[in-house]
Amino acid sequence: MNRIIFIQYTNPAAYPPLQHGSRILARAGWHILFLGTRALGADALQFPHHERIEVRQLKFCPAGWRQKLHYLCYCLWVIFWTLRWQPRFIYASDPASCPIALLLSYLPYLKVIYHEHDSPNFRQPAQSQEAGANSHDLALRTDTQPGEISSAGLAVSRFMRFIFWSRRELARCARLCVLPNEKRAARFNDELARSTTKNRGSTLVVWNCPSSEEVSEPRSSRRDADFWILYHGSIVPTRLPLTLLEALATLPGLIKLRIVGYETIGHRGYAEELRMNARRLGINGRVEFLGTVPQRTELLNWCQKSDVGVAFFPKASEDFNQQYMLGASNKPFDYLSRGVALLVSDLPDWRQTYVDLGYGLACDPDKPESIASALRWFVDHPREMRAMGERGRQRIAKDWNYEAQFSPVFQQVTTSLL
Repeated sequence: MNRIIFIQYTNPAAYPPLQHGSRILARAGWHILFLGTRALGADALQFPHHERIEVRQLKFCPAGWRQKLHYLCYCLWVIFWTLRWQPRFIYASDPASCPIALLLSYLPYLKVIYHEHDSPNFRQPAQSQEAGANSHDLALRTDTQPGEISSAGLAVSRFMRFIFWSRRELARCARLCVLPNEKRAARFNDELARSTTKNRGSTLVVWNCPSSEEVSEPRSSRRDADFWILYHGSIVPTRLPLTLLEALATLPGLIKLRIVGYETIGHRGYAEELRMNARRLGINGRVEFLGTVPQRTELLNWCQKSDVGVAFFPKASEDFNQQYMLGASNKPFDYLSRGVALLVSDLPDWRQTYVDLGYGLACDPDKPESIASALRWFVDHPREMRAMGERGRQRIAKDWNYEAQFSPVFQQVTTSLL
């Protein structure tokens, strides 16, 4: 029986690419076991049922000495299931899983794939404001979804140096390393080139696109009385700035904002801050907080009910991951899969990929007047807005889907059977 164990010291359901990739493999006859943990904030997220996919999780453990024991228990637990299940592949997806994946790579029958959703940031302070919610303080604290927030800053402790060493060694022995865009892959390869570690496998770029199964039918041209803006993802200032509320306050009352997501470790209380500012601006009746939705199908249904999807990222950042979010952020792809036009930050690569190709508009997320101007254009040009979303939906169906993106990885896995 062909088996793969996915290991992540976090909630694997917070990573849509893991859901998509595992289902592609399951449809091809592979049996999948996820070994992860519960996670603060992202605990409600769940995988949809599949008869060949099983998800097992340990309880979440907060930072402190107990977490070190928790991590050790997790490692022993993964070893137990690997010896019991006898998989052909280990699919490791976060730096905290690298030590255990490296150890298991010495089993002669086992091959390893390392999929790095967020690259480590070596120069940030230990308590980054963007620390996410779905991972543990023990290693890299990342945001709710791959690419959505970069790794939090790390104290260069002995343990963290061990994590980094394990990551480099795992890259050397892995059959395949996967990264979400070209810039991150280039830095990953540069890191290996500067060390004594040489990757015996190959490095592939796989964008965090939705599954082709998630692409909707063309949207109806009919428009509701209200005009809905949608934001989904982690509720942090760089993704959901107060300037969006300030822009909304200058626009007609039919324009409303819907927020799907949850707070991260680094920004607890930010949702309440947004509510307070909405009340201050007199638009609290036009801002709807839906919280975390457990299943992606529900999330995409909210996309279907919206007119414009917001995907903001800072125009300047010292964070390497935030500098290179194209392909790593699943937000724009999710919106486009349901024919929703985009409003993105005016960044050169985002403008070239999404705006110049006719899938949406760009604005300066730091300026309420820039956001308001773009939203006003959408409201005044409903046909053009729908055409943007439809072009994007067709592009998702054609090649911006995970089946197309994941194909090289799938071929590597199936080739191992020969």
